[in-house]
Amino acid sequence: MGEEVKLHGMWASPFSRRVELALKLKAIPYQYIEEDLSNKTPSLLRYNPVHKKVPVLVHNDKPVAESMVIIEYMDETWENNPFLPRDPYERAMARFYAKFIDDKLLPTLAKLGQTAGKEKEETIEEIHEQLKVLEDELKGKQFFGGQRIGYLDIVAMILVWLHLTGSITGQKVLSTEKFPLIYEWIERVMKMEVVNECLIPEEKRQDWIQLAQRAPKSASN
Repeated sequence: MGEEVKLHGMWASPFSRRVELALKLKAIPYQYIEEDLSNKTPSLLRYNPVHKKVPVLVHNDKPVAESMVIIEYMDETWENNPFLPRDPYERAMARFYAKFIDDKLLPTLAKLGQTAGKEKEETIEEIHEQLKVLEDELKGKQFFGGQRIGYLDIVAMILVWLHLTGSITGQKVLSTEKFPLIYEWIERVMKMEVVNECLIPEEKRQDWIQLAQRAPKSASN
């Protein structure tokens, strides 16, 4: 059966980029449609009428929205190179920590650029507490998924983006001293060609930071 796969995304969206990474890890051929979030295509509005966000995966004209939902759909549809563990408990834990990243860590990171003084210090402390949770999850592992990159690693790529942001702005919330295991993981995944293909190109990273600071929360998920 012929497979037609399209991805509606946006170059600066980490949610869109995580779906691109999943597609590449599965070696799934796809057509990429870049969306201008200030002037969304009729196709995006038709395929995701509820949230009107990127990313949206369209598989044989059937749309799937929201990055974590898309990745799980892909894992069930294309069985090669599975992302989620076979063990039910390990699978539940991967989902739990992925939700922790999206529901706890990301909103706290979003607050960082909107605070100053004591409030900023408190936000950084909160981020450090959340990063410690992920640091502990990496103990004894090469990847969050165990011996190879998996579901939680794909979701956790936001840590690589956080590292790159700190390198550009000088505001390094993520330090080698506090989080050595996360840093080792970052170095490990950044040696993978497929991961680098899904990062913001170096020449556009300053633009990305400026865009992220003013982007509406509803832009992507």
